[in-house]
Amino acid sequence: MDGLNKLLKPRSITVIGASDSPNRAGNIIIRNLLSGSFHGPIMPVTPKYDSVAGVLAYPTIDSLPRVPDLAIVCTNAHRNIDIIRQLGEKGVKVAIVLAAGMNVDFENQGETEEDRMYSVARQYGMRLVGPNSMGIILPWLDLNASFSPVAANKGKIAFISQSAAVCTTILDWAKNKGIGFSTFLSIGDACDINFAELLDYLCRDSKTEAILLYVDSVKDARRFMSAARAAARNRRILVLKSGRTVTGNQAAHLHTGGEISLDAVYDAAIRRAGMLRVHNTHELFAAVETLAHSVPLRGERLAILTNGGGPAVMAVDTLSEQGGKLAKLSDETISKLSEVLPACWSHSNPVDIIGDADVSRYEKAVKVLLDSDDFDALLIMHSPSAIASGKETAEKLIELLKSHPRTKRFNILSNWSGENEAVTSRQLFTQAGFPAYRTPESAISAFMHLVEYRRNQKQLMETPVSFGEVQANPRHVHDVLNHLIAQGHTQLKTHEVRPVLESYGFRTLPTWIASDAAEAAQIAEQIGYPVAVKLRSPDIRHKSDVHGVMLHLRTAAEVANSAQAILDRVSLNYPGAQIDGLLVQRMANRSGAQELRISVHHDPVFGPVILIGEGTGEWDINKDAAVAIPPLNMALARYLVINAIKTGKIRQRSQPEQLDISALCKLLVKISQLVIDCPEIVEFDIHPLLAAGEEMTVIDASMTIQPFDGDIQMRLAIRPYPKEHEEEATLKNGTSILLRPILPEDEPKHKAFISQVSVDDLYKRFFSDVGELNHEAMANLTQIDYDREMAFVATQQITNEKGENEEIIIGVCRALSDPDNIDAEFAILVRSDLKGVGLGSILMDKIIRYCKQRGLSQISGMTMPSNRGMIMLAQKVGFNIDIQMEDGIVEMLLPLK
Repeated sequence: MDGLNKLLKPRSITVIGASDSPNRAGNIIIRNLLSGSFHGPIMPVTPKYDSVAGVLAYPTIDSLPRVPDLAIVCTNAHRNIDIIRQLGEKGVKVAIVLAAGMNVDFENQGETEEDRMYSVARQYGMRLVGPNSMGIILPWLDLNASFSPVAANKGKIAFISQSAAVCTTILDWAKNKGIGFSTFLSIGDACDINFAELLDYLCRDSKTEAILLYVDSVKDARRFMSAARAAARNRRILVLKSGRTVTGNQAAHLHTGGEISLDAVYDAAIRRAGMLRVHNTHELFAAVETLAHSVPLRGERLAILTNGGGPAVMAVDTLSEQGGKLAKLSDETISKLSEVLPACWSHSNPVDIIGDADVSRYEKAVKVLLDSDDFDALLIMHSPSAIASGKETAEKLIELLKSHPRTKRFNILSNWSGENEAVTSRQLFTQAGFPAYRTPESAISAFMHLVEYRRNQKQLMETPVSFGEVQANPRHVHDVLNHLIAQGHTQLKTHEVRPVLESYGFRTLPTWIASDAAEAAQIAEQIGYPVAVKLRSPDIRHKSDVHGVMLHLRTAAEVANSAQAILDRVSLNYPGAQIDGLLVQRMANRSGAQELRISVHHDPVFGPVILIGEGTGEWDINKDAAVAIPPLNMALARYLVINAIKTGKIRQRSQPEQLDISALCKLLVKISQLVIDCPEIVEFDIHPLLAAGEEMTVIDASMTIQPFDGDIQMRLAIRPYPKEHEEEATLKNGTSILLRPILPEDEPKHKAFISQVSVDDLYKRFFSDVGELNHEAMANLTQIDYDREMAFVATQQITNEKGENEEIIIGVCRALSDPDNIDAEFAILVRSDLKGVGLGSILMDKIIRYCKQRGLSQISGMTMPSNRGMIMLAQKVGFNIDIQMEDGIVEMLLPLK
């Protein structure tokens, strides 16, 4: 973190390549630094000038009188490798590199100038921002170390961008709107310091309440997802992701050198992390406007107040198209509004107070609405009127909103249409802290950003329902796959995939292999009609090319003729193709069933992802599929299915049978577990899956496999449940317990456990009176990121009142690692009635072994002097104890290396 501290809290700066020539980056940087009133030393380095902009210059890096915290490198790309070496020798710990064009391997040596520069920086423990960076602006430090023509106001939003052009556009717009920033950083190609590290830092920054990211590409998906999921729990994060099309993705690749990934996968990753995605700069501006002024949305019901019916209808249309919810007014509210509005008002939401509404009518209607609980957000609209001045109406309503005691319960948005006076009115709302929009559509889009963000946060915090552990035989599957790989079979068809699927509890159709048409007819006679006959050939990827699938065959003659026709067509059109026989299957009952398609795709950035859509022949996964990133549990699988239905990827049918979402979710969780367990699987396609009520039948499947030698879990963007850490232990009283990582599904058990810990023990653990922990607090304790945090629960099997076996939690230990994996903060809590049976010692031993395995340098913790049991336990296992009686704390530190 030392490099990030010096980047984001520098006390001295050097500018390499400073210049007195106007319009040179080295000149603009110096002048921006001076105009920003930065209080630390500014040290230009250039052999050409004695001074730059009146500041004494130094001819070389070595001649600098002190080691600067931060270096801004403005030199040409070909000089930067040597410049970084000189800065490293000087002891500089962080540099921002402005030059572009370093991510191309011009000499075809398999290594770019960017790679070589980063390699040099690592030798000196030096951190880099860029190349292709615009610089950094830290308004709260009066620091503008960028070549932006526009400075930034002080504010609570951090903006991190890979594009310099987007930076200047945002700055120019924000300046006009009076919106400020806590941090404004252009990371360019992000060869070193990246989004993940900055999210880790900024989510602890007191000046930052919201974070905006402009992303071309992500290089380390695991680190990015881990940091984003942690940051999104306590900061609002918006993402503008470029490259929504294949062509755009290729352009983004040329811009920053990142891998080309499916846009839908980025979409899924952003939702999974609890962030909000916007799709263009217009949406970003609207979202920034909303974020800068809005309180967290408490619900999704929107009320609309307007003096014009047409604009309100446009707002409702946009709300409906984007999946929003119009609030329903109660009879009481309608009655109160009728007392202050003309008889011809709309008597419903939108509340149309008619075109002749004056300021007083606006005020009375808004008062009635604020006194109700019928909605969660209120959009106040105004169309130009000769009766009610836009500016006067805005002033009076702002005064009312600021004075009304219930205003803070709602999200208030405004839409003053038109120009001239409306511009001033919108500025008044913005200055008063209420977001203002020019059009009904932009106001609704901004509201829907809040709704979508709330939904993503809810998904992040939702407690999944467990349907039990997936019944699987991974060892058998590994043996099957490796045997096939050894025989050279890497493109598997249905009959080869079937043993794998059945090992994970999938329902499949029995399949037989026939060598010729006569044998196919013989098999059909044995298994019963109707049947399907399908070609087996590794050389013909699409069976449709030769009409290689014949369905609903009902007699031996039909089977024989159809089979022979397939073979003849292959002989005619693909005479050299290898034919491995014919598949014969009993036709599944499709009456009332729905055909779906599920695939596992290997994304170059995020690893294995799961896609679901309709069971069509031709499938464009960019358009026809909803995407999720494993691991999935029942809650996440449900979100995937509901999203697929909402976006039309799956059509919800009313007759004869509804899609059984729960059964489909269970199947998706099984697929997720198969992907996690079997790294040999590169691609996997079920086409189709026949969904008939609770029955989910795999009709056809294909799979691409290859040898795998590496870390099974590191190929996944999100670390799955680490089953390898499960182990049994025995307490002093002879009770057998299980130590295992905590699960999101453990929330009810964990809440029951907390209820059996005394108030005094909870106070010693949390340093405050916690009372009853709400769902959000419990979700934070149970839904952890195994990549950076670990919680082990000690569980015991008991017989409950119903005579059933039940697992209960009796203790928990935690370790939260810092982003640099140096120190982990630990904590232990045991049920208050189970002290003295050795549970604390077992949990302490477990967490210490885990931290050593992670390669941490030390673990630390804090307790109260009155917690004698914890202090004695810590001393027993070798912790250094520092009792600070004046502060009422005890610090515990255990070196691990």
